[in-house]
This record gives sequence, structure tokens and C-alpha cells, in this order.
Amino acid sequence: MILFDSHSHIDDNCYDKDLQDVLDRAKNENVTAIMIVGIDINTSLKAIQIAGKNKHIITSVGIHPHDAKNCSPKKLDTLINLAGENSCIKAWGETGLDYNRMFSPIIDQERCFAAQLEIAGTLDLPLIFHERDSKGRFYEILNSDGPKSRKGVVHCFSGTKEEMFRYLDLGYYIGITGILTIQNRGEYLRRIARLIPENRILIETDAPYLTPAPQKNKIRRNEPGFVKSVLLKLAEIRNVDPEQLSQTIFNNTRTLYNVDF
Repeated sequence: MILFDSHSHIDDNCYDKDLQDVLDRAKNENVTAIMIVGIDINTSLKAIQIAGKNKHIITSVGIHPHDAKNCSPKKLDTLINLAGENSCIKAWGETGLDYNRMFSPIIDQERCFAAQLEIAGTLDLPLIFHERDSKGRFYEILNSDGPKSRKGVVHCFSGTKEEMFRYLDLGYYIGITGILTIQNRGEYLRRIARLIPENRILIETDAPYLTPAPQKNKIRRNEPGFVKSVLLKLAEIRNVDPEQLSQTIFNNTRTLYNVDF
């Protein structure tokens, strides 16, 4: 089995004291590659630092929709410069829309999102998308703005079957988290996840969030090694061999992020 955690935040302060132990446990679970996703300048800088010490770790840069009210040309230029100076940066994001918690006004979210779509296109980087309760606006923007050659993943997908197929029709990957393993919360996702084409699935932890079962019953903080539980549940609901599925998904992730691990 070979695993790629396509979306994590192990730059979070909660890993400061035991990050190496976390990485060792991931390795023991056959997690051979990890993406640390940036959500602002500070997290991006920390992710770059971690990646510089670990050849199997890559990073992204971006501004999360929660922080869109603080998005500025100066901050975006800083991220652009980081992307140009650091070979470990393989994607742009996490960017998108979040109308659930509304930490930033809608107008700021949409402006920041549009700016980052343009930047990613200029830099030819795939995008890591965040979408929550945007009532179709996220899809409208993606469908009307930008080249058909744009690559990206809708991370932590938890939408409807109709939304999922719309994103697939636009050519994007679907990121599956530990929600899949949770008995009640993941019931609908388990029903539709079997419908995703095999070559368009990614698995992720979103660590330190969304700890999967069975680890959720004992440990609150998620970590990359737990992505194996997501893979095993996905193989179970799709009735396929886990090792074969892990190789396919690993290859999907390498293709999206253009890496040769």
C-alpha cells in the first residue's frame, strides 16, 4: 500500500512538540508523501520550512476565504514571490468561498477568490479549493471564469451528488476526508463516493481536523498516518482491492501536483 495525504495542516502549532513523531507514524502507515496546505503568509512560510527538511513533503500557498477580508495585493505578491522562490510549492490554495461561518464578507471572499484564480493561472499551478454553503456561487465562478485547462481539487467534499458531478464535469478532482468513516455524518458521502471515477479521487486528512474512525474514538487530533483509514473505508464501499486503489489514488495525486515521488 502507498498513500499520499493530499491535504494537511501539520504546520499547525499543535504539532510543534512532536512533529517528527507524527511523520514517523505516517511513514509506518505507508504514507510516503504529504501536502501541507497554506492558508495565509505565516502558515505558508512555516510549511516551506517543514518541507525543506523533508523531501517527501510538498506545500501550497494561498489565502483561505476566512481571511479574505485581509487579502491585499501586497500579500498576494508576497505569496507569488514565495511560489517563484521555492520548488516545494506545487499548488495554489486553499482558496474558495465559505458562506457558513462568514469570517469575511461575501464581496471580499469573491474578490480574493477571483484574484487567486488569476494568479494560479498565470503561474500554471493547480488549485486547492474550499467550498462551504455557497449556494452554487462557487460553481458559477469556476464555470464562467478561467481556462478549461485549469486543474484543481475540491477538498473535503461534503456536497450533493449533483454538485459533485458538476465539479467532475469541469475536470476537477474530489478530495475525500475522514468524514467518510463517520457513521452518521458520513452516510450520504459513502453513498455518492462510490460514483466518483477512480482516476479523479484524492484522499486527505485535513489534519489536525476531521479525525477518522476508528482513531476518532481515542484521539482528537488528526494526523497524516490516519489517511489510511480513509483509504480502507473508500475501498470497502467501492468493493475494490485497497492496495490497488491506493496506487491509483497515489498516482492521481502525483498527477495533480506534478511531482515524481
